Amino acid sequence: MAKHYSGLMMAGLILVSGVSYAAEQSEQIVEHNMLMNHGGGHLMDMEGGMIMGQNKDTLPPGCSRISEDATITVRAGHKYTKDYPGTMFGFDRHEWRVKPCTRLTVTFINEDHIRHQWMMHGLPKFLYDKGMFHLEMTGPAKITGTMILPAEDKTYLVHCDIAQHMEKGMKGQLIVGKGSTPFPSIPGLTDFVIPDDYGPKVEDSVKQVVTPASGSTTPGTGSVATSSPSSSNGNFLLGLIFGIGATPLALGYYRRRFHGMSGQEVGDHLLNVGKSSLDKLLGLLTTLLGGVNKN
Repeated sequence: MAKHYSGLMMAGLILVSGVSYAAEQSEQIVEHNMLMNHGGGHLMDMEGGMIMGQNKDTLPPGCSRISEDATITVRAGHKYTKDYPGTMFGFDRHEWRVKPCTRLTVTFINEDHIRHQWMMHGLPKFLYDKGMFHLEMTGPAKITGTMILPAEDKTYLVHCDIAQHMEKGMKGQLIVGKGSTPFPSIPGLTDFVIPDDYGPKVEDSVKQVVTPASGSTTPGTGSVATSSPSSSNGNFLLGLIFGIGATPLALGYYRRRFHGMSGQEVGDHLLNVGKSSLDKLLGLLTTLLGGVNKN
């Protein structure tokens, strides 16, 4: 019996150790450090790691030398959204500051099991293809790239460009020198363009019922009489009832009127009726206009 329990305990320990090892392996950060240079600062590897805009040596205009070498580490993942309701993905920081002409090395660590980017816009396009510096890979993994910042004071947008990731929290800004206009909707830093509102709803429109005393019209005052919603609804219902009731009668009349007539004859009759009605309407308008001119 003792041997039996010892065997079960040993099997349990092996199982727990195996699960723990598998979990540890699944969370292990893979480093992308064997990338192939495709030219123009574009580096890739076969595992999906990508750097766009790598620049370690070429100085931007206005930079006579590298002002300093700086490094930052950026972590990305779902767990960094806990302080920002309504977000799904996030960076551990949303703002970074460096001097003009800094050679900046960025280590981007993606802790999620999906693809993320650290993409910076607004760089000079003659130096950085499409004006971007871009780190990207599927996690858990990390990748490191380097760029040289321009000489002017400017604030650059940083985000993840994968569909809806920026809208769900992956947005920040890199401030060079004194910076420029900050970007909106940076979690924890700047106001949202469209703020979330979880308060009580307000009626889209308020209908005011005007009583006969306040809404009636006195001749010569120039005020417009306003009918109440209840009166309008009543008129609509009466019209609807009349229309429904009169439709069978009208159909019965025309069924008897056109009985035995050919299609050509029916068409000629309707054309004559329309012409006669138009002539009567024109005659009525002529009479009315003539009365107005006399007055």
